[in-house]
Parts: sequence; structure tokens; C-alpha cells
Amino acid sequence: MSSSWFSIALSDLPLASGKGITPADFPDEEFELYSVPSHETGRPEIVTGREIGSNKQLVEPQIVLLSKINPRINRTWVVGSSGTRRQIASTEWIAFDRCKAVDPRYLLYFMQQADFRDFLAANASGVGGSLMRVKPATLKGFNFRAPGTGTQRRIVEKLEELLSDLDAGVAELKAAQRKLAQYRQSLLKAAVEGTLTADWRAARAQRGEPQKTGAALLQRILTERRTRWETRQLAKFAEQGKAPPKDWKAKYPEPVVPDTTDLTALPEGWAWATLSQVGWLDRGRSKHRPRNAPHLYGGRYPFVQTGDIRDADTFISDASSSYSQAGLAQSKLWPVNTLCITIAANIGKTALLAIEACFPDSVVGFLPAADEVSIRFIEFFMRTAQQKLESEAPATAQKNINLEILERVCLPLPSAAEQLQIVSTIISALDAARDQDVAINLALKQSAAQRKNILKAAFAGQLVPQDPNDEPASALLERIRTERTTQSASGAKRGRTTRTSA
Repeated sequence: MSSSWFSIALSDLPLASGKGITPADFPDEEFELYSVPSHETGRPEIVTGREIGSNKQLVEPQIVLLSKINPRINRTWVVGSSGTRRQIASTEWIAFDRCKAVDPRYLLYFMQQADFRDFLAANASGVGGSLMRVKPATLKGFNFRAPGTGTQRRIVEKLEELLSDLDAGVAELKAAQRKLAQYRQSLLKAAVEGTLTADWRAARAQRGEPQKTGAALLQRILTERRTRWETRQLAKFAEQGKAPPKDWKAKYPEPVVPDTTDLTALPEGWAWATLSQVGWLDRGRSKHRPRNAPHLYGGRYPFVQTGDIRDADTFISDASSSYSQAGLAQSKLWPVNTLCITIAANIGKTALLAIEACFPDSVVGFLPAADEVSIRFIEFFMRTAQQKLESEAPATAQKNINLEILERVCLPLPSAAEQLQIVSTIISALDAARDQDVAINLALKQSAAQRKNILKAAFAGQLVPQDPNDEPASALLERIRTERTTQSASGAKRGRTTRTSA
């Protein structure tokens, strides 16, 4: 690295005055607001004072902003040219003042380096999560390195050339990700509305194959549902050594009948049914109090919780916790292919058990009432119902729904053969989409690594040739000290005057 480069603590760069303003005192005035969330758009917000509920700091063009709050820590922004509006910024920014020895864009890119982000994350303080913040004094622990202003500008120009191409590629990749997510949703919607298999039905009709209907299937399911319940009840009586009571069949839990008043028309041959008609729903069990008693855990029985279901990719083959024999005794072991539905925290999320497992009462288990009910079809349908279920949850501290809401969920029911056709088509399409997702994620990781290497090379003096005519480091440092001294003096002077909100 050339002798014209200097190195100082980031905290030695001049900070902006941080003059405060209460925008609400100027309700009709329009401000140009640099908020942390709006950074993602690349444009400050234009808002009136009455729309801003908290104090802000006044900023000016060429001031460099550094986000100090998680999860957007180390996002950087250069305040742009001002029009007629006053420019203000959230107090969640650390604001670096203009400095003749430092190009603001150079500082912006310097603070985007991965090692600087790691430094900020390691030194943030607070109660955790989104409340973790970095204090300006923390910047004393990270060195800022820079050459003369001429070389700074050339580094910035080269970075913008390289990173603009890289960022354009990343934008295309993220757009492709969004399209894949939309494709998955439209695929599932087409499946449950019958359009996905419209050609399949037409081809069968053209071949003269008899049309089996969802209505006929539903009647067979209801018959088998009752038969299975009666068989289980008789087995319980036999196990207890008791004769069945005279009216025992009258205790059969009748399923909820679908209310089709506001439901859309279905393809010919399909029928509306409820979840409780096509299967059995029951909440998980965790009867012991306190639930976190150590003796309940650490055994060989997987204990699936809402987070495991949220994070699953269709199937659950492992769990974050496990029950001991004592844990199992106060719970219930659900069989493979149980559909797990969350009713608290992550409402309406679903996954299928690939293992026998227990789960708490924040999860409902669904088992088909007959062999002709495809559990995969039900799971795909439930993905389309997730948002509606979440919207039905009461707005409480922790949103949740109850078993009764699930029991009356209406689903479109095609024939058993069409269910299998739908499942086969969806699985093939989702597998292809998953392969594309893997390729996109790999490309995004490669882009991130390339960006990291470009920035590292830039600030190691390896991106552009060094200019032998640059100012020496001693001159640059003296300019920075002078500006800091001037800033401190002006700040002290402002402190002796009455601060206004204007």
C-alpha cells in the first residue's frame, strides 16, 4: 500500500452536528426523510411533518449515514442533492459530516465491507434482536484507511463500474426468486380450483372413461369414517372387558357440514367437504405442568413444535426436541404421515410427519378418514388456506385459532384418481422449481462472495493504480484534524445558543 494512504479510527472522522428537529411542529411542511426502512428503496420518503411521530436529525447533502440498529446494521447512505425541502434523518443513523479529505462515496463503500459489518454486530449492545444498537463511540475500535482524494475517486469509479453490473445481476436473481414464489402460489391455486387438471379430465372424457365424482367419494368417506370410529370404540370396550352400552353409536362425533353460501363454483364432478368430514382432527398433548420439567426431555421420542413445522420443507424427519418415556406418558405419539397444522404462533403452517412424533396442543394433527383421501392433496390445499386461517385469528398478544375453526374449513374434493393426478403434477412442478431455487441461491452466494472480494481489494489498494502525486498521509490527517477542531468549536458555539426546531 502506498505511503499516501492514512489510517485512523472511524470515530476520528468528523460527525455531523446532529441538530434535532421535531417535524410535528411543522405539520404542513414537506420533508425529505431518510429513514432506515426506506433505504431498501434507494429513495428518501417525502412526508409532511404531521406524518412523523418522532424527533429526527437535520442532515445536508453529502453527509454519510450509517445504520446503527439491527437487523439493518451497517447499511449506508449518502444524502443526496437537496431541492426546496429540508432533509431529515432517523436518529437510528450515525451521521458523518462532509470532510474534504474523504470522498463520501468512498466512506459509504468502505463501511459496506463484511469485516466492518461483523465488527458492528459483535459490538452492538441492548436486549437482543431488533433492539441491538451500535454507539458512535464503538467506532473507535475500527480503523478507516484511505489514500489521497484523487485515488479515492478512482476507486469509487471502479467500484461503481464493477458493483453496478454485479447488483444488476443480483436484482435479476431476486426477481426470479419472487417469480418462483408467485409461481408456486399460482400452481397451488390452479390445483385446488381444478384448472391444473382440466386437460386431464377432458382427455378422460374423450376416451369415454367413466367419470367418478367427488360427491360419490365423499359419501364413501363418510361411511368409512363412521365404520372406523365404531371399530375403534368396540376395540376399547373389549380392552376394558365391557359390553357396549345400548346407545353407544349415538355418541358418534358427526363432522361439520360445509356451508357453501359464499363458496365459488367447482369443476364438474367436484364437491365441497370440510376437513372434519374427510379426516380426524385432534390437538397435540402436553399435559405436564410445568411443561419444561427436565425429566420430560432427552429421550428417543421426537417432540415436534411450531418452529419445526414452519421450517420444514413438506416433511419432518427430525425435531428440535425429544421426549423421554415420562414425556411420552403425558403426551401422544402420532403416526407417520400425520398432517401437522399449527394453531398458535405460526398459524396455519403445515408439514407431514416422516417419523413417529409427539407435539403440543399448539399443533393439530390430521389423519384421513379413508384410504381414498390423499394426505398430500390435503397438505397442498392447506397451503392455500394458510393466509385465511391467519386472518381469522383474534388480534391478541399471541394469535391463535381453535380446533373448531379447522373443523369447518371447506375444501374442494375431486375424485380419488384426480387427487393423485394433482399431487403428481404438483410434485413434479415443485421439484423443478426447487432445483431453480437451489441454482439461484448458489448464484446469490457467489455474487455476495464476489462483492466481498471486490471491496476487500479496493480498500487494500489493489483495485486501481496508486497516484504518486496524491497528497501524503500527513497532509490528509492534518486536514481531518482541522475539520474536527472546527466542527467541535462550532458545536460548542451552537451549544451556547438557544436551539430551535427549525
